Amino acid sequence: MKVTEIKISYVNTNPTKTKIVSSNDVYSLILDHWDSNSIELLEEVKIILLNNANVVLGVHELSKGGITQCTIDFKIILCIALKCLATAIIIVHNHPSGTLHPSDNDISVTTKLRKACELVEVKLLDHLIISNHGYISLADNGNM
Repeated sequence: MKVTEIKISYVNTNPTKTKIVSSNDVYSLILDHWDSNSIELLEEVKIILLNNANVVLGVHELSKGGITQCTIDFKIILCIALKCLATAIIIVHNHPSGTLHPSDNDISVTTKLRKACELVEVKLLDHLIISNHGYISLADNGNM
């Protein structure tokens, strides 16, 4: 029986060393990676991957969902973070309704993900909920 070997690679194509120092930096950055025509149509989740100096390694599109929900798989998030040697991550998702209030599920998922990240020494710095008109940071609001 032949089993193929898993290949791991690392390529950082971020020529500008974009550094995140605030939730406003995250919002500005992520809007460049979001289709403004679909932000009020369906829910999406993206991960911002950072090094130890909070310099952006990249942005990964985790999932697209329906009008009211999207899948957030912790194993996939951690796999992506570890593969690119990220020491910190920020999760961003939109609410198609435009409402910038975290649901109970948003807070629960954030708490569980923060604990999972701690096990592999990756910091979950923030979880932003965005719309075309603004954002809310769970870290800024004490919901981390």
